[in-house]
Amino acid sequence: MRLVCLDLEGVLVPEIWIAFSEATGITELRRTTRDEPDYDKLMRYRLELLAQNKLKLADIQKVISGMDPLPGALEFANAVKERTQLIILSDTFEQFAKPLMEKLSWPTLFCNSLVIGNDGAVDGYKMRQQNGKREAVLAFKSLNAKVFAAGDSFNDLAMIQEADYGCLFRAPEAIIHEDPHIPCVESFDALLAHIDNFLLPSHIVNC
Repeated sequence: MRLVCLDLEGVLVPEIWIAFSEATGITELRRTTRDEPDYDKLMRYRLELLAQNKLKLADIQKVISGMDPLPGALEFANAVKERTQLIILSDTFEQFAKPLMEKLSWPTLFCNSLVIGNDGAVDGYKMRQQNGKREAVLAFKSLNAKVFAAGDSFNDLAMIQEADYGCLFRAPEAIIHEDPHIPCVESFDALLAHIDNFLLPSHIVNC
């Protein structure tokens, strides 16, 4: 069995925190895992900004409800699902993801969850598990599945390195520099070509 594991934000949908930054005018919220490799440090920074500006979950969800997949992403996701199983491995949160998953025709999603106070404030977050993307790939491989993985951020490198095959997608130079042996593509057509190569019955794959 062969599985395709993809990051969500920056690959299939826009970055949620960047969209929220633009909606609120808080430029500091533009910082993402493309900029900061330490996810806990990044989230503590975001939570502080939310508290300082008295922003709650409902404020973020309102922005998310108006977001759409990246151009071509739905067609790409459907093309992958026609070929094999598609799984989204994301560090987003259950409270963010539902409207985006609906617009992508409900792929399978593994993500984290937020801790919400009685007043609707975002008090904290819970990781599904540490290094969840890499651990998911390891778990799938333990089931004798072959795994292709792709993403665009520092927190995607471990899952791509652990996967049988994979590539970066529209990644910035700083991330490409972290592991120059991982190929990087810029279009959904090129990404689908890598996936088609991975799915070849000959098992001769050059990604």
